[in-house]
Amino acid sequence: MTPPAEPPGRLRSRPARFIGPKSLKGLTGLSGPQYFLLAGSFLIPLGSFAVLPFMSVLLHEQLGMGLGAVGVVLAVASFVQFAGGVVGAMVAERIGLQRTMLLALLIRTAGFAGFVPGLRHPAAAVTALFLVSCGAALYLPANKAYLVHRVADERRPLLLSASGSALNAGIALGPLAAAPFVLSASAGLFTAVAVLFAAITVGHALLPVEAPDHHPEEEGVEAQYPPRHREKPFAGLAVLPFAVTVLSVYVFMFFQHYLAVYAVPRTSTGFYGLVLALYAVLLVVAQPLLSDRIARMPYPRALRLGFAALAAGMATIAIGRPAALLAGALLICLGEIVLFLKNDLEALARSPRAPAVVFGHQRLAAGVGAFASGIAGGEGYALAERSGYPGLFWAAVAVQCALLPPLLIRTLRRLRPGSTTDH
Repeated sequence: MTPPAEPPGRLRSRPARFIGPKSLKGLTGLSGPQYFLLAGSFLIPLGSFAVLPFMSVLLHEQLGMGLGAVGVVLAVASFVQFAGGVVGAMVAERIGLQRTMLLALLIRTAGFAGFVPGLRHPAAAVTALFLVSCGAALYLPANKAYLVHRVADERRPLLLSASGSALNAGIALGPLAAAPFVLSASAGLFTAVAVLFAAITVGHALLPVEAPDHHPEEEGVEAQYPPRHREKPFAGLAVLPFAVTVLSVYVFMFFQHYLAVYAVPRTSTGFYGLVLALYAVLLVVAQPLLSDRIARMPYPRALRLGFAALAAGMATIAIGRPAALLAGALLICLGEIVLFLKNDLEALARSPRAPAVVFGHQRLAAGVGAFASGIAGGEGYALAERSGYPGLFWAAVAVQCALLPPLLIRTLRRLRPGSTTDH
């Protein structure tokens, strides 16, 4: 199932066929399975985020678990969901993309159904949470790989960005839809989500099994990565996109985790909700529109632009005023759009591995970055608060956005000459 690939360190030079808003016309010529997967990219996070953001409330307030234990459970579950993408990719290589997605959804459906008895038994709730996390780890690499399976290179950016936009729309709407019911009708909410996932699972069972790829130009790749080596989890790892993804998620998750605790005391919950809503709208609308421009952009330029937007956004948030919080969030949104999409595209271009494996590597990188951010962020924000100047936290993150990317690239260049060649 390996797509046409060039040796590591080289990028495909095919020009994009669609430019700017015209690229959206590419969505009119998709196959039925691709339309279904894009719809699923909205419905799956809609159901998931109707439940998962409220896990701390369920575990702590309804089941009486201590906050320390809740933090450990949530941290480990998040790491399993991200880092398990490598395992998910290996499973997809062995049993196929469609079968892996089906297995993953069966596990997730069982997990969401398990939250119903979990309302009374902490062990059942924790087990259900880990089933959901394991299902996500299996599903996401296979889902992205199936979406771009046997798709021309120039169409991949639009498909991946459209899928990302649908996912972010589901993430944004899920908590809003569930908020009125999560405490007053928890069993009904969990049952409804389980039924939704059961229906999505049936739809995936009807998807055709993907046809195997065969590309004569891959003979050199086969020689470089014979079958016994290609089965190793990290053979053909695209080192630079992997490392940059770790760093991108590391700095981005400071914003994700700590904006609420910083913004709400300085504004209001209503204004904070407005910031999140505008952020989601920009993410959903702008990512597909910019996908081809980002795809054509040289990787070094994309890194400079993306990290500059993150640095400017973090520095703006440090001002602490409502307008600055909104402007900073929108700048960070632009940085996220550029970095997250470009890193995935660059990893696909640099690795000779199958797309499912590449996306599994990228999920692992995101997990490492999120875990490191969680370890550093709590103490860092507490230290800034104790100093009486919480804005220093965001200033420190802005400095990291500016200094760490060139330091990372310089270090990789010394360790792996040629791995960071400009294109």
